[in-house]
Amino acid sequence: MGEKTVVWEKNASEIYRMEFELNHKKLAVYLEAKKLCLETYQLSNHLPAEEKFGLITQIRRASTSVILNLAEGSSRHSGLERKRFYEIARGSIVELDTAIDICTSLGYLNTYDISKYEKLLTHSFTLFSKLINQLKST
Repeated sequence: MGEKTVVWEKNASEIYRMEFELNHKKLAVYLEAKKLCLETYQLSNHLPAEEKFGLITQIRRASTSVILNLAEGSSRHSGLERKRFYEIARGSIVELDTAIDICTSLGYLNTYDISKYEKLLTHSFTLFSKLINQLKST
C-alpha cells in the first residue's frame, strides 16, 4: 500500500505540472522584471548597514512586488484584474525609482554604476505600460 501512495503522489505531481503551466515566465516583461529584482538585490548590497531595516528592505520589497504582481496578475482570467495587478507592479517600479533617487542623494551609491539600473527601471516601466495598454484595447 505504501508503494501505491508514492506512485500516486508522483503521478499526481506530473498531472499537476501538465495542467498548471506557468506562462508568465515566457513574457519578455517577466524576464526584465526578474533582472530588475536581481539587480536590486545587488544594488542593495552597496547601501550602508544602518539602512538594513530602512531603504534596503524597502527597495527589496518593491522589486519583488514588481515580479510577484506580474505573476499573480498573469493568473487572473479577467482582463480587468490582470490590468490592476500590472498597474500595481508598475507602481512599484516608480517606488523603486524614487527610493534610488533618495539613495543617490544621500551619497549611498557612489561606488555603484547607477546608469545600468536606471535603464532596467525605464525598460521595465515601458514593458509594463505596453502590457497595460494592450489590456485597455481589448
